[in-house]
Amino acid sequence: MDNIDIKRVSRLTAILTQLQTKRLLTASELANKFSVSKRTIYRDIKALEQAGVPILTDEGKGYTLMEGYRVPPIMFTESEANALITAEQLILKNKDSSFVREYSEAINKIKSVLRHNTKDKVDLLSDRTVFRQNPASEQTSNFLSTLQIALTNFNLVKIKYHSPETNQTTERTIEPFAIYSTQENWLLIAFCHLRDDFRAFRFDRIQHLTLLNEKFQPHKITLQEYFEICKEKYLSQPLP
Repeated sequence: MDNIDIKRVSRLTAILTQLQTKRLLTASELANKFSVSKRTIYRDIKALEQAGVPILTDEGKGYTLMEGYRVPPIMFTESEANALITAEQLILKNKDSSFVREYSEAINKIKSVLRHNTKDKVDLLSDRTVFRQNPASEQTSNFLSTLQIALTNFNLVKIKYHSPETNQTTERTIEPFAIYSTQENWLLIAFCHLRDDFRAFRFDRIQHLTLLNEKFQPHKITLQEYFEICKEKYLSQPLP
């Protein structure tokens, strides 16, 4: 197999991975990503179809995989495996226990498909990589996994939230909108029914959380638009 064939096989595999991770991809998006022409992408898609991959074409919109089709486990390169192991060591120091648990379970599944020689190397790297942040491995919340599900499925959430500034604990029904992390804490941006506005909630101040069956309508604004609104509110405040 010459170098051109190797590059094409690598690109076909990468296209298949992209199709599995995204709902719909256009020929232009794929061409830009792999620095080839759209004509080349058309040929690649046809080759995958001839190989038995059930690719659906939505005229004028793009390509997607047939619902339920799954690609067999992918073999990771040593560098890719090293990146995952390095991320694992950082995540093990995270303060949300649900995040640590879910990632640890996911990384164990990934390790199970590594080649034996790569597995030995990543085990060595894992033993020799240390992050000093949060050295005591303190975990102050257990809500990330549930809140991620609520956010992507548009489920209302009821929380009991403590505000140290006022020393008050309130019960609130919220609509999860976005999640972000600082070096010390996870925070949830959500529309609060109690305040009738968006609020940011620190995970470590949530005393109790219940995922409700009731749904809410997806928010129209983007996260970037939310940050712009916050910036405008901050700039409009009078100087002390």
